[in-house]
Order: sequence, then C-alpha cells, then structure tokens
Amino acid sequence: MLREFVLPALRPLMRSMLRPMLGGAGHAMLPLALLCTAATASAQYAPTGLHGGTLEIPVNKSQIVSADRPIAKAMIGSPEIADIVPLTDRSVYVLGKGMGTTSLTLYDGSGRVLTVMNIAVGPDAETFREQVARLIPGAQIDAQISGDSLVLTGLAYDAGSIDRAMQLARTYAGDKVVNMIGLGASQQVMLEVRFAEVSRTIGEELGVSGFGISDDGDFRGVQGRGANLLGGALDIDPILGKFGVLNGLLEIGDVTIDAYLDTLESKGLSRTLAKPTLVALSGETASFLAGGEFPIPVAQSGGLDDDGGATITVEFKPFGVSLSFTPTVLSDKTINLVVEQGVSAIDPSASVTVSGLTVPGLQTRRANTVLELRDGESFAIAGLLRDETTTSVQGLPFLSSLPILGSLFRSSQYQKGQTELLIVVTPRLVQPIRPDQVRLPTDRIADPHPADVLLNGDDYQPQTLPPAQSGPSTEVSDYEL
Repeated sequence: MLREFVLPALRPLMRSMLRPMLGGAGHAMLPLALLCTAATASAQYAPTGLHGGTLEIPVNKSQIVSADRPIAKAMIGSPEIADIVPLTDRSVYVLGKGMGTTSLTLYDGSGRVLTVMNIAVGPDAETFREQVARLIPGAQIDAQISGDSLVLTGLAYDAGSIDRAMQLARTYAGDKVVNMIGLGASQQVMLEVRFAEVSRTIGEELGVSGFGISDDGDFRGVQGRGANLLGGALDIDPILGKFGVLNGLLEIGDVTIDAYLDTLESKGLSRTLAKPTLVALSGETASFLAGGEFPIPVAQSGGLDDDGGATITVEFKPFGVSLSFTPTVLSDKTINLVVEQGVSAIDPSASVTVSGLTVPGLQTRRANTVLELRDGESFAIAGLLRDETTTSVQGLPFLSSLPILGSLFRSSQYQKGQTELLIVVTPRLVQPIRPDQVRLPTDRIADPHPADVLLNGDDYQPQTLPPAQSGPSTEVSDYEL
C-alpha cells in the first residue's frame, strides 16, 4: 500500500529554511508529491542499469539528490532511517535520521522509474576522510558506512598510521570500527654494527721448589707448588710453561738439596673487531651470531638409561659476537631501534665438573637498549670495562714470612687483566639494487691455467671488470648497498 507522505509541521519549516536558496519561491515544493511506504510493503524493482549507487549520509546531516528529468514521485523505504523533502521538480532533500540502510526510488510523470539508490545512514565518514588526509598525510585510508559501524579500508605504510586512524575512527563510531586497512610494502633497514675490543694482560711469577735428602736417607723433604706424598714417595707438580728455570745442588751438613727457581713475566695485548651487517623489514627482527656453539650435558628428569642412571642429552649454547635488532620506521623516517648485542667467550677458569664431565664457563658482556635515530646517524655504547687483578702466594708457614730469606720458601703469582669493549651502531634506510649492480669478490679472479701455475708460479689470474651499470631507478634511495 502506498500512502502520501505529508509533513504539516515540517513543510513550513523546510519552506522557510529553503526560501533563501529558492529565491523565496516556497511553492516550488508543490509539483512533487511525496509518497512513503513501509519496508514490508510491496516494492517495484528497477532494472540494474537504473541503480544510482549508494549515498552515504551522516546522522542528522543531509544530502541533495538531483535528476536530469522532472521527478513526479519519490519513495523512501524506511522513514525511520531517512526522510525526504522536495526542493524543485528535479531535486530532493534527503535527511539522515537513524542508523541503518534503506533505498530511495524516483519516478517520472508516467510512473517509470528514474533511478534507485541505496541510502546508508551512519557515522560521519566524509569528515573522517578529511581529518585523515590532514592528520595522517601519505596514508591512503578510506572509510565506508556499514550499518551503524565504520569500515576502514585502504593502504598504510607503517603500523603507527593504522593505529592513529583507528583512534580517530573511534571518535566517530566508538567501538564499532572495522579495521580492514592493509599494510603496504615496508621500508627496509640495514644496521651496521662495529664491535671493537682491546684486552691487555700482565703476569709475573716467581717460585722456589726443590728436594732435600740426608746422606743416610733418614730425612727427606720437598717444597714447591703441588707438593704431595704418594705411595711413600715425595713429589711435586712439574714446572711447565715457564720462561726460565734455574737448578742447583746445595749441601747443608749431610743434607743435599736439589733446588729449582722458576720465573715468568708475561705481557699480552689482543684486539678483536667484528663488523656484522643485517637487513630487516620495518617491524621485523633480525639476528646475527659470529662464533660457535659448545656442548653442555643435561640430565633428563625421569629418564633412565640401561644401567639405571639418568639419561644424558646434549644441548648447545652459543658464544661469540651476537646481535639482534628490531627496527620500526616512523612516519617522519625516524628509525626506532630495539637492539640486543653481546660478546661472549669460553672461560676455562669458570668451568665446573659434574659427574666427571667438565662444562666450560662463559665470559659475557651484553647491552640492551631502545633508541631512535635518523638515516645514517650512529650511536656508541662505551664504558664496558673490565679490570681484574689476581695475586696468589703459597709458602711454608713462618719461614715464608721471614724478611729476604722468606722468598726462598714461597711461590708468588701476580696477574692483571684489562678489557674494554666499544659498540657502534649505524642504521640506514636502503632499497634493493639490480642484479647487474652486484660485484662479487670472486668476479675479479679468473681460474689459473695449469701452465701458469707450474712454470710461472702464478696461483691466480686477476681480471678487470667493467664498471657497474648505474641506470635510473624508480625509487630514490639515500644509501646504496
């Protein structure tokens, strides 16, 4: 059933509002008859070619629909969602009243359908698009109304832009926001890291050891590092790794003493440098390890072998120079970095022995930090210092404490170690290069001819390479690999 849609209260109000636009001709609203039908009423369907698309109208806002031919009748599917008011014989004023979707059908004077369009009333998507263009420049984010929700579509190039768009959309639709924004190709970040370590050691040793025995064999004695009695025989640890060993025989009364003097002074300097380079996508993690892995026996709880003992498995622990970083490229091309780096080395002095198995220890220095840099800027982690001093004195009680002569009854060791580690990190924004721009170290060396090797002794033949092609690129990069 069709009924005429008459608004006695709204018509004078709309006539007074629209009179300035219509030049005071309020009667221009009369040629158009407004008819409304409920959604459950019988509907007339228009051909597909007459479909006028979808018109999005924010709640309590309006749009004007115009036709190229005179409009005799207009029908709205649900007056609770949208209302219509005639302006002229070729235009209709559509007001959004409630959340939802309905349809608007326009007819000409002979009853033929001019057009059918969907009316979507919901959050203000148009104002949202304007704010996105102003507040998030560069992001290709769009919004559509779907019922009482706001659907976000389009493309963004970083996660921060998507998060800001979601926060902005919630001010329009609350929690009824559907995020369908795609993340475009991420920027690639190359991280150059330099590990520089200098270690210096100083060591001095002075020890006296020897054997003493009387002529009749009634007296025997031994002095020195590692002195022991085994099976009735006196013994000491062998003197190994010393730079100088002096030996002499002394006789004091009927006692013959076979004395040894060992001395050592050592100085050492070592330099370690590693320059790992990693490339990762924005938001992804890349890791690097230059070193190795050593085995550690692990007893499994609840597992027994054939002999009734605990089942032993082997796990491997890494050591060496390690690096792990997660870059995130922000909207202003600033690079946020989460960096974890460390240097470790096997230390036999820190080893432990369990059930006859010796497990070595590790000397480890780590640094974890979060910071922000721009392309090509560097930061340094310094102050990773280690200063160790060790002294050891072994001797005979009382006799080793005597002035001057006490040095004959003791062995002394002095060791000092100093280590300094410096880490320099430089992030760069990079783009891929063409294959013809890549030059490998092996490209400069040709396979030698057997005659050149046998007759001339040439172990390789260097060759000159043509310069790499440097054609135009579709993308401009601040750094070239």
